[in-house]
Amino acid sequence: MRPMFVLLTAKVAGGITDATYRAASLVELVHTASLVHDDVVDESMERRGFFSTYALWKAKASVLIGDYLLTRGLHISLASKDFRVLQYLSDAVQRMSEGELLQMEKARTLNLEEGIYFDIIRNKTASLLAAACATGAFSSTESEEIAEKMRLFGEKIGIAFQIKDDLFDYGSAAVGKPTGNDIKEKKLTLPIIYTLNKADKATRRQLINTLKNDNRNTEKVKAVIQTVVKSGGIAYAEEKMNQYRDEALAILKDFPESESSRALEELVRYTTDRKY
Repeated sequence: MRPMFVLLTAKVAGGITDATYRAASLVELVHTASLVHDDVVDESMERRGFFSTYALWKAKASVLIGDYLLTRGLHISLASKDFRVLQYLSDAVQRMSEGELLQMEKARTLNLEEGIYFDIIRNKTASLLAAACATGAFSSTESEEIAEKMRLFGEKIGIAFQIKDDLFDYGSAAVGKPTGNDIKEKKLTLPIIYTLNKADKATRRQLINTLKNDNRNTEKVKAVIQTVVKSGGIAYAEEKMNQYRDEALAILKDFPESESSRALEELVRYTTDRKY
């Protein structure tokens, strides 16, 4: 999906160039490397409905595979002296790491602040999609102004995308990874943050106790999910998700309407309408 954003933002901004294809390759390699590393951090056995590299080869090989994918992508850009593209992606990788570390820290203290949640996903997820859109626009125009507009466009889509991903944790559909996993990992996402901040003292105390002490108990995790649904946490998260999607689409309206812009709009809507 991310290379598609690179290609479409380039077409909307001016047209696809050789630099666009290299940027799309770099973005996909960086993204895949981040997934391999994420599965090591999360000790996840499943990725996209299949065994993860961590499940197959454990931590040592997985870390090396992720490192190889990352450096291979960097080499593609360096070989063609795509230095501005490298700057966008290097910044994204740094922010992704910062977001992951912040999430780990807040998992220990059970962060209840909505603002911190958005800081985490803006760095951890949205930064790469923002870089993808910025590099696409820059590869086409070499305009910092247009690239920044597309970067902001991508950031808003990335935030909406991550909220949608978090919502899957409260459903029962087969989405290629275990549901209820965020609760087991003590990752407080928007639906449960909203629920905890709106709940009465007794309910809040019970939820926090489950998150701290019984987060591996399948039945108690299901009870938490049911409470989140009943409290309106899912509806609130969906409202926020759609808000960011609509803000992204408003930025897209600043560009001339074309077949490419319509395709990009469809891709934006896919990020919030997808079933997995």
